[in-house]
Amino acid sequence: MNVKNEDIAKIKSHSLKLRKNILEMAFSAGASSAHFGGALSIVEIVSTLFSHVMKINQQPQWDDRDRFILSKGHACLAYYAALCEAGYIPKEDLYTFEKNDSNLLGHPVINREIGIDFSNGSLGMGLSLGIGVSISLKKKKKNNNVYVILGDGECNEGSVWEAAMAAPHFKLNNLFAIIDKNNFQQTGSGEDIMNTNNMMSKWNSFGWETTELDGHNIQQLCEFFISKKDSPKPKALIAKTVKGKGFSFSENNNDWHHSILTKKLYDQALKELK
Repeated sequence: MNVKNEDIAKIKSHSLKLRKNILEMAFSAGASSAHFGGALSIVEIVSTLFSHVMKINQQPQWDDRDRFILSKGHACLAYYAALCEAGYIPKEDLYTFEKNDSNLLGHPVINREIGIDFSNGSLGMGLSLGIGVSISLKKKKKNNNVYVILGDGECNEGSVWEAAMAAPHFKLNNLFAIIDKNNFQQTGSGEDIMNTNNMMSKWNSFGWETTELDGHNIQQLCEFFISKKDSPKPKALIAKTVKGKGFSFSENNNDWHHSILTKKLYDQALKELK
């Protein structure tokens, strides 16, 4: 499937805006450090979904929209950045991230007026929520899709595999699970903490149609999401990503799971964005 050059350019531009928004929020948080690295690894995935693939409009509670669930809730900087670009969150509100009385906390808290359908913080819940939403849409005879982003470290949770077993049983062909495989989690590498080995074969064995690709390659992402919409199975994407993608000091550096962005690094990051 050929993706138009103008669509690729649009998503690249959207990705750049997300990285800029993430940078601004992380810096404005000050000593309340943000989950910088895990947000940056999903930028191209989130941009492809929000700016090209998902059916959404200017109304965050539009009943006929596709649904998005961020199961790895600590990566909320990318989520808030996308909601802002969709017009659901005013740009100035990004600077309230993790401040008192803000709607933008360190993990997403349900607020459907700004497009957040579910709270997520405890890892392992999002795919089960996605299954419930997928079943509900089918019962309502709606053709919307549900997109759930999980972390590869999150796949250490048993609840993920209970959900993985349930989705094919209920024939949820309207469900996409995207696994952000950046090979790190909070305290170290996934290989050292709990090696999940071959994710592709695992998801396949649970009855999903599974694809592995570069999670920063926009063309590959577009082709996957568009070509798999009519598949009769739930779809799993193993997205090979780089934690902290986009800035030289944070790429593949697990210190940036939860580090504080200084003025010096903020200025460096701005230069690298240009």
